[in-house]
Formats: sequence, structure tokens, C-alpha cells
Amino acid sequence: MSADNGDEDHRPGEIHHVEKILSNGDFYTGQWCDHLPQGQGKYLWIDGCMYVGEWEKGKTNGNGMFSWPSGATYEGEFKNGYMDGVGTYIGSSGDTYRGSWVMNMKHGKGTKSYPNGDCYDGEWRKEFQDGHGRYQWRKGNYYIGQWKNGKFNGNGSMMWTDGNRYDGCWEDGLPKGNGTFRWADGSFYVGVWSKDSREQSGTYYPAGSTSSGHKDWDPQEVFSAVLNDCVVYPCEDVPIYPSEKRLNLPEMMAMLQSVSKKGNDGGRTRWMSADARLSSYGSEEFRRNSDVDRRSSHGFESTGTFQFEDSVSRGNKPPHLRIKPAKRQGVTISKGHKNYDLMLNLQLGIRHAVGRPAPSASLDLKPSAFDPNEKVWTKFPPEGSKHTPPHSSCEFRWKDYCPVVFRALRKLFKVDPADYMLSICGNDALRELSSPGKSGSFFYLTHDDRYMIKTMKKSEGKVLLRMLPAYYNHVRAFENTLVTKFYGLHCVKLTGAQKKVRFVIMGNLFCSEYAIHRRFDLKGSTFGRTTDKPEAEIDATTTLKDLDLNYLFRLQKDWFEEFCSQVDRDCDLLEQERIMDYSMLVGLHFQEKQTNKDSLTPTRTSGGFTPKDGHFDNGGTPRLSIADRDKLLISPSRLPSIQLGINMPARAERTVRRNEGETPQLVGEPTGEIYEIIIFFGIIDILQDYDISKKLEHAYKAMQYDATTISAVDPGLYSKRFRDFIFKVFVEDT
Repeated sequence: MSADNGDEDHRPGEIHHVEKILSNGDFYTGQWCDHLPQGQGKYLWIDGCMYVGEWEKGKTNGNGMFSWPSGATYEGEFKNGYMDGVGTYIGSSGDTYRGSWVMNMKHGKGTKSYPNGDCYDGEWRKEFQDGHGRYQWRKGNYYIGQWKNGKFNGNGSMMWTDGNRYDGCWEDGLPKGNGTFRWADGSFYVGVWSKDSREQSGTYYPAGSTSSGHKDWDPQEVFSAVLNDCVVYPCEDVPIYPSEKRLNLPEMMAMLQSVSKKGNDGGRTRWMSADARLSSYGSEEFRRNSDVDRRSSHGFESTGTFQFEDSVSRGNKPPHLRIKPAKRQGVTISKGHKNYDLMLNLQLGIRHAVGRPAPSASLDLKPSAFDPNEKVWTKFPPEGSKHTPPHSSCEFRWKDYCPVVFRALRKLFKVDPADYMLSICGNDALRELSSPGKSGSFFYLTHDDRYMIKTMKKSEGKVLLRMLPAYYNHVRAFENTLVTKFYGLHCVKLTGAQKKVRFVIMGNLFCSEYAIHRRFDLKGSTFGRTTDKPEAEIDATTTLKDLDLNYLFRLQKDWFEEFCSQVDRDCDLLEQERIMDYSMLVGLHFQEKQTNKDSLTPTRTSGGFTPKDGHFDNGGTPRLSIADRDKLLISPSRLPSIQLGINMPARAERTVRRNEGETPQLVGEPTGEIYEIIIFFGIIDILQDYDISKKLEHAYKAMQYDATTISAVDPGLYSKRFRDFIFKVFVEDT
């Protein structure tokens, strides 16, 4: 259709103009380089979607406009295929958002005008109103204050056009807690608000001594009638995002195949089959499969039998950098396992404790709820009793520590009781991790990986109970706390046996649809802080330590600021409670892209792009599902929940450590070799106080080694050293 239909007559790297009608009917016109859109160009999909703007190596990158067949448009900044930066989205029904975007999501400052005449101006976070903002209804009523996940939450004021107003606390879009309702005539009602009339209490104050005003008014009218006209209008769903749109460019496969025939020529990438033979996978077969899968922004997706080998320099072949397949951790506890009866006891006890009828858990707890002696013993005979079911295990006794507190914690952490019981007590067995931890404790995982159960020493249980009031207040005040989430503390004692088994139920930081490719346990000390495994045995389940770490983790500015603040708050809590020896557990999922200082150069295996890291070995490649590899190419409503430390997009920069002198360098030098990652992190092992055994350990090791390099140090020094190290490893992505 044009004077130029390809790259055959052009030198590599030369930008030229093309017009292409592609095999499926898509159309592209614009600048082109090395078989990819590069520069200014327009791509029209056969379904009516269209992008006009800047391209970089086949991805929308820079300023541009994307339009949908429905008439909706986005005009603004793009980054690596995503709506990212400042831009304006106008929906098909007329709703308009102008403001900041991050990876297809409204994030930052922005203004939203709704089709019904409502408008919102304020802060957004991951597609929802979150932070401070003002919402005005078309009738003139408005709310100004704090938001969370698209609902009024925190301190805020609601004003009505008739002069009435409410000032106070909100939760989940409704008044909750201390607040004042004022009428235009000056009278007001002040008290504690709740949709549950049993929790509602307050006092009415008339405007003047002779005015009865609204004395007989029922505060529940606010919930039943007054707020009916103050509903936040829902945002229009985007049917498909630009990053989901595949470019139908089968010529790219032919190009890769022609390159593969050149073997090691010029250090180019070779596309190899699993048995190392050069691929003969046809472009038509590729196109048919990628039409079905509709994956990455280039439409590249193999069937799971292909790998990318590393670039091969002339005469210098680097090691194969591959990750072993991620296997399911632990051994299923089936009948005959030595801990089978213990697992049954645990499941019976949890089902009894969580399912037992109890009043609605209030988050405002009395001091007596935290009393270490606040515990409930229950006997479980095999034949059953009035309160317990019959079972096939031996008779045992079950103890619940501070049940009211842990019930409130589960509510605070938004754990549904039915889901909780199903995870731990369902038909699926628990899995026992293959070896106990350093403390001698055993770890069990639920079948869905959501919860981790740890057996614990009596001393650890005492520490948790001692710090429980401070812990509860802390996690209630800071929802993004990085400290371990505790859901229950229990004990099992077999009848006739002296031994008691205490265990705590915790959240599993790595429960995610993303595969964890690398995991690190970081303390900020150097003594003994390397893995004891030979390199050939290191895989995705190996927990590496401080001196194995060879990355810096780059977080976006807003995430980094929140991270620093939260680490400081969490460390203050632990220092205050005389806790030490905790660590930052970090998990990395490498995405399909690697960037150097000046270029974007993919290094790919069949399981995703992997870093050039000496810890990767020849053990094969992970068979990640297509869904695992495309989490950021689908609509936010289907994205895994993103929060501080969970499913966070970030970048990892490889470092090289110089070991000069006797003390090894703790943080390596950055190399400029950068990888797109999804990162997970949290502060774990927070039940070790600085007791006499740790003081003796410190004294003994300090005589032999540099006291600053060992783990057992005073909580104040530990906290400072931990923060100093963590703030060098986690940095702002500039």
C-alpha cells in the first residue's frame, strides 16, 4: 500500500516511514525501525480501537491518544504500554478524569466529573479516591475530608444545602465514632455514632434556652434517610486497556527465526527450544496462538516449550541464568504422618474457637481483654461433648489465649471468619515445611498458602502476650504496618501427656498469584549472614541472606516515602518493646523486561525474564502460567490487591560487592543493570526480646568478632543498624 512495507531495504537502527495492512486487518502508519513501531505512528485495530502518538520499540511510550469504539478516549502520557503520567480520560457516557495515572490506574492528584453532574477533586490511590478530597453532588451537597478505597473514611465533614452538617469520624462511608451533627438553627447533637443503634450514644444541645429544636430527633435518621442522597457515583469500567492491546506483527517472529539461524553471530539472542534445538515454530502458528491468548504488548507468547538463551559474546559465553521450577513448599500431612493427630487437634480447635457464638467484635477493647490470664480451656473427648464434635483423634485439651483480642485483630485485618476456617480447617490438609527454623519451631502452611502456623516456645508466647496491647494499638493505627500479622495464639495438650504444643497463626507474606523467584532475609548484620547451600542447590524456595543480596530495590516516590515512614514507625514499636533479631523478608517476582542505562534489552526464559545473577543455575525454567506473567496488562479490577509490601511494582538494580579487608561490604555498588519486578516485603521474627540468653550471646560473640556485625545486640542499636541498612537497600526510583 505504500512505498515502504518493511525493513529489508533499510539498515538496522534506521527509522523510516511505513504503511502496513496486517494479516488480520489491523493497520499501522508511521515511523518504523527494526520491525517495530518507533517514533510517531498510528495503529488501528480491527475492533475499532486506535492509538495515535509516540512509540518506543513497539510499545506506546510518550505522549499519545488512545480511543475506543465506544467513543471513550484517553489523551496524555504513556509509559511502557500503560497509561502512566498525566492524562485525561473521557468515558463513553461523558464522565471525565483529569490527573495522574500509574500503570492504567488513577493514582495521585486528579479531578473526576461524573455523567450525573457530581464531581470529585482530590487524591486517588490505585483507582479509588484515597487520601484527602472533596466530592460535590449535583444538588449542592458536598463532603470534604479523608477517603479510603473510594469511601469516606477518617475525619471529614458533610454539608447539606439546607445548612445542616456533620463533622467527625467516618468509616466505610458512614459516620462511625465521635462526631457532631449541626442544624442550620444552631442546635447540635454530639456523641458516638454507629449504624448499630446499640452503640449509638450522644447528647442534644438546643440553639437557645427556649428552643426545643430537634430534641426528639433520632440520630439513626442520618443512616436511614439523610445520607440517601449522598451516594458516590461509580466510575465507568474501561473494557480494555491500551496495555492489553496486542500488535499483530507476525513479521517479528520471522525476524527472530532468521536471527536464530545465525547462531552466535554478533552476540544476538537465539530462540531455543527446550531441548536446545533451534526453533522451527512458524509465524502463522505463533500468530494463531497469540490471537487466542491475547498477551503481552507485542503479542509475544510461547506455548511453554521455548526459552531465550543469553546473549553470546564472541568467544565468551556467560552462564545460563535460569530459575529452577518453583515447587510447592512443604510435605502434606496425611494419615500416618507423625503430626497427623496434632493437625486434626489444631483444626478441631480452630473450628471451635472461630465458630463459637460471640458478640460482634468491637475494635475498642477493654484492658482486661489483654490480660495474659484471659484464656479459655476446652476439652475435646473422642466421643464428643455438649460443645465439641466427636473426632477420630485422641483426647486433648485446647487453649485459646486472649480470644477477644485476636477476634478483633482478624476483623481489623479484614479476615472473613468463614474463609479463615475454610483455609485452616477445610478438607485439605496442612503442609509441613521440610525442616524446623533456627529456633527449632516447625512451620505449617494452609492448602491455599494464605496462613502460616508456627509452633513456638513458651518464652515466645509470653513475649507476644506482653506486647499484645502495644501491637494491637499499632496495627490499628497504621494499616500499612509491615510487621507480621497475627491471627491467633493457641495451645494443644494431649490428655495424660505433659507436653504442650503452643502455636501462633500468621499471615503468609508470599501468598500471591505471582511466582516468587528470589527471597531474602535481611537484618543488616554480616556475621553468618550467607546461605549455607552450594550454589547449585539454590532455587526459588531458598531464603538468601544479607551477604547474598546483590540488588537495590527502587520504589516509586510515593511508595518510597510511605515505606520509610512505616519502617520508622514499626522499628519504634519493636525498640519500645525491647525486641531484636527481627528481619525484613523480601520476595521478588521478575517481570518480562530488563533495562540498562540507555536501552531496553529483554533477557527471557519460558517462565519470564530473568536477571543476570550468579545465583541462577541450569536447573531448568519455571513454567509460569500466562496469567502470572500478565498481571499488569489487565484491568485494575482484576489486578491482585496492591499495598505497601504486597504485589508492589518496583525495579531492582543489580549490585556488585567489593570484599576488601576483613569485613565484607554489606551493600554492593550499583551497576545500572535494572529489572522490572513485583516486590513483597515485611518485618518478621518479632518475638525475640533481649533476654539474658541474648545478652550472654552478645557478650560471647563480641569477644571473638566485631560487635557491630553480629545479630544479638541491644534493641536500640539493632533498630538503628537495621534502619540504616534497609534505607540503603531500598531507595527512591529517580
